[in-house]
Amino acid sequence: MPEFLLHVAVSRPVFVWGPPGIGKSSLVQAFAAEVGLPCVSLLGSQLAPEDLIGVPQIENGCSVFRPPRQIARTEPYCLFLDELNACSHEVMKAFYSLVHERRIAEYVMPAGSVVIGAGNRSQDSAIVKPMPSALLNRMVHVHLRVSHREWLEWAGLNQIHPWVLEYIQTRPDHLWSQPPKHEEPFSTPRSWHMLSDALREYGEDVSEDQVEVLAFGCLTPHHAGQFKAFVKQNNSGYRLTAILRGEMRWPDKPEDRDVLYFLAQSLRGRLVKELPPEKGRLTATTQDLAIRGKGLITDLAGISMELAQMVVSEGDGGALPGWFVVELIRDLPRLAAKRDG
Repeated sequence: MPEFLLHVAVSRPVFVWGPPGIGKSSLVQAFAAEVGLPCVSLLGSQLAPEDLIGVPQIENGCSVFRPPRQIARTEPYCLFLDELNACSHEVMKAFYSLVHERRIAEYVMPAGSVVIGAGNRSQDSAIVKPMPSALLNRMVHVHLRVSHREWLEWAGLNQIHPWVLEYIQTRPDHLWSQPPKHEEPFSTPRSWHMLSDALREYGEDVSEDQVEVLAFGCLTPHHAGQFKAFVKQNNSGYRLTAILRGEMRWPDKPEDRDVLYFLAQSLRGRLVKELPPEKGRLTATTQDLAIRGKGLITDLAGISMELAQMVVSEGDGGALPGWFVVELIRDLPRLAAKRDG
């Protein structure tokens, strides 16, 4: 994104599309800082036309519009029009000359200035309005998506809580969720950042009940429950890597059911991520993982058939390779007999 803005935004206005909380504003501010421009942010949902074109004044018997001091600068700057597609159509019309010509009434932005807009999409359950075609056609459009690799790289440099870092490393598919159609928290890079800040404020003495309250206050309910189980797993000493190595067994106590659920989900994610789609592409490492995975699913079925079926069934994170499922079904009686023996 910074490279895109560096090559495009310096010559043409850019509009950045994306769901809430994925870092649109942060990326624009970071770009402005990188190129050495002050960033002036205007929030479209809070603007009236006079906030842009100013109010008329009489000079030499003629009316002259004077734009606000925040915009009418003498040095180059980055003008960030956040939530541009959330403002009224009257405000959108006021943006026409600013976006296309970098001009408002008689004021012209200094050479070297940059105009960048951003907004949510209609499917994001956000406040958005259809953008007039005349305004739409004045900008270059780019759509952002969430990248867990880039976020983890950023998080490692910005004091994100270790629990949040480790959890997203384990479940990268939980970094973002589609905004719900009803009012409840949902997972985004921003909400994970909020959870990290809250955990740091509590410090090392945060209790499992407090973790639960914080997680359900920031994240999608399903992700919140999984994060709570992850923290409980950390405190209990259970690790999927140790279970895969045979150093630990699945937790089978009723009070550890949430930990078992998280570990089972983690095993599924590991198998989906690392096993190749074709058996012929197995390496020594992935072959060991496949063998150990079949044994663990068999053991899991002895504790909870429901969780074992969940590991095998297709979910949001993708499906297990077909060859692995076929081998699991074929080997299940033998593996169960070996376990019972």
